[in-house]
Amino acid sequence: MRILGINCLNHDAAMAVVDGQEILWAAHAERYSKIKNDQYLNQQIVDEAMSYGPFDLVVYYEKPWLKKWRQLKANQYRYAFDYKELPSVYLKQFGIKIDEYVKHHHSHMAGGYYTAPFDDAMTLTIDAIGEMETMTIWDNEKMVARQQYPLSLGLFYSAVTQRIGLKPNEEEYITMGMAAYGKPMFTEYMEEFLLKRNNHKGISKDILSWAKPYDLAASVQYVYEKELTRIVRKYCRKTNLVLSGGCALNCVANSNLKKNIWIMPNPGDSGSSLGCIPAVTKQRLNWKGPFLGFNIEGEYPIDSIIKELETNKIVGVASGRAEFGPRALGNRSLLADPRGDEIKDKVNAIKKRQKFRPFAPSILLEDVHNYFEMPQETSPYMQFVGKCKYPKEFPAIIHADGTSRVQTVTKEDNEGFYNLLKTWKDKTGCPMLLNTSLNIKGMPMVNDRWDAKKFEEKYNVKVV
Repeated sequence: MRILGINCLNHDAAMAVVDGQEILWAAHAERYSKIKNDQYLNQQIVDEAMSYGPFDLVVYYEKPWLKKWRQLKANQYRYAFDYKELPSVYLKQFGIKIDEYVKHHHSHMAGGYYTAPFDDAMTLTIDAIGEMETMTIWDNEKMVARQQYPLSLGLFYSAVTQRIGLKPNEEEYITMGMAAYGKPMFTEYMEEFLLKRNNHKGISKDILSWAKPYDLAASVQYVYEKELTRIVRKYCRKTNLVLSGGCALNCVANSNLKKNIWIMPNPGDSGSSLGCIPAVTKQRLNWKGPFLGFNIEGEYPIDSIIKELETNKIVGVASGRAEFGPRALGNRSLLADPRGDEIKDKVNAIKKRQKFRPFAPSILLEDVHNYFEMPQETSPYMQFVGKCKYPKEFPAIIHADGTSRVQTVTKEDNEGFYNLLKTWKDKTGCPMLLNTSLNIKGMPMVNDRWDAKKFEEKYNVKVV
């Protein structure tokens, strides 16, 4: 069966196509509309999805009537009675009819479990909120425990993110980065009061009004790590663990878990456009990697990248199929030599980011343990952090706590990027490159050649 999976009307809309066990295509709506975390589909992404049709089945990633029931209970009457927010109504404009609906957390679980490299596993799904569930625990395909709204570890983290002055459901990763600069001074208050209340409407500025943002970040990160570790120890007794839901992107917390971990590179809601499909078919997907989106044709431009790095230290790459997920993994990347003291500030200036924000290193898997103390054997999707053994040699990729969010690269992961790293090491002796997404703060990643040209013209950075 050829199946179309859809996520929209929440945040970060996406579509995916599966034929049997093969993933043919998956992409984010934002990359086509150029609106960060766009909750709506657009004609461009729909047209690309339809080019893989016709479809035997169309699946939606959650159950809208259950969601409306929760909205009623939460007194969100404007949303509960808005029929235009029903996907069956919204998708008529594109000529799409939904055949099956899957529960929100079932989609999350299936996206992780059915792409995992092992069959026997516990799956832990944590996010802000689904229809009613905010956390679910699965033994293979069977749900064995759950937490329901209004209690939510994800909403708690998002509420503190908003209290700090950042965007909830978008900038939690900045909160995670800020934590290294603060002190966890408010953990007891957060555990006793904030964690046990409904945080859906956020946290008033009157609460902990004297607190510094960095200390709030350090406190919420500490509490999240402690809770995650407690949950895993109590409920997840198997060696193999799948993490899913938006909270699975907290790479610092993930690194504390003493398990054999799999995280699909797009564990948030957009990834559920893919996850809802095996939730229906109950078939394992043949996971080959995250490069599933729009294709920029041509050979991976290794020589051009090396030349630009040797000349200007920084270069953009837009080549091959786009990454499905929030992190650039070599095909839509801004790359830089990590060895200079000035590189970090220079890249942050280009991307219009706060100066404290860290960058990730990409390194060959065969070299990683020579340079980093890693909690897992591999980290192909930047889902774990490791302590750098030689921080003075690579200052651009070291965070305030001495760690780095590492991407390990093999030939099987991405042959072009692998060969680039190998050539770079042979030429310079440097085993890694700084790797960040090819986008400006608040904008989606570059998708096509037109985007790449605009980036190059506006920011005076060569994109090859």
